[in-house]
Amino acid sequence: MPPIVYLVGLLLGLLIHYFCPIGLVPDSASVWFGVLLTLASIPIALFAVLAFKRAGTPADVRKPTTTVVTDGIYRWTRNPMYVSLVLVYFGIACWVNSLWILLLMLPVLVVVDRGIIKREERYLEEKFGDQYLRYKSQVRRWI
Repeated sequence: MPPIVYLVGLLLGLLIHYFCPIGLVPDSASVWFGVLLTLASIPIALFAVLAFKRAGTPADVRKPTTTVVTDGIYRWTRNPMYVSLVLVYFGIACWVNSLWILLLMLPVLVVVDRGIIKREERYLEEKFGDQYLRYKSQVRRWI
């Protein structure tokens, strides 16, 4: 499950930060910036789930999809749920004020992009063919 990848990076960053804290932003701004980023993730995730629901296909990555969702927030990004997880992750990094959490975002994103999204894209290409390839050529993977 993709959220577990983000959680592992986050927990590892928290552990390193506990033993060797290095701040990311001034303390006076860290909590507010972190809260804003985390709150910004909520409508993105909500719009993504609603788009899946309107299309009649499950949002759960463990279940087979029945259609290519291309409307709503999916007009701007092919992976709004992952974008929302990045915002939550970055928000927590700011909230905790940890450079370590932020630095671990890079390997998390590599694993998500190369290990999870690429696999999902292969599945969608095989299942929906040209329909998905057209969508993929028109809409960015992230933002």
